Amino acid sequence: MSAKPSFAHRNLPRLLLEAREAVMLHTRPSLREHGLSDQQWRVLRVLGEHADEPGGIETGRVANEAYLLGPSLSGVLTRMERDGLIERQRCPQDARRTVVRATAAGLAKVQALSQTIEAHYSWMEQQLGKARLTALYDLLDQVIELEVSDAHDPPTLEE
Repeated sequence: MSAKPSFAHRNLPRLLLEAREAVMLHTRPSLREHGLSDQQWRVLRVLGEHADEPGGIETGRVANEAYLLGPSLSGVLTRMERDGLIERQRCPQDARRTVVRATAAGLAKVQALSQTIEAHYSWMEQQLGKARLTALYDLLDQVIELEVSDAHDPPTLEE
């Protein structure tokens, strides 16, 4: 019989996923009312945040900012283009690359959903308090920075 592994710390990745799912419980019904999947919303949100870039943004950047793998993004973009939410075209500077931008219909969904999502964040702020919500954002930013900057030089166990 093998020994049960012992962990001194809670399972942080699982807690972060659980927190994400808890937040999405409030968001997902609104997404579905607008005919969007979670992935489509992440793409639209990214495109909405970059709507001032008239030429659109490269699909690789969309994939990075929406946390989607390339093959998944390709399918998501195909469905979104079919539904009239986005437009794709070859990058004028490099024909090997594709740029994407939200259509007026896509941006209208971003605008409509932003009100619902911001209302939920306001509710969270009322429940937690502005200082604690700000501290949560700051702490998450610090964890991300710590892990990303350390990814190239992971810690080693000292003997």
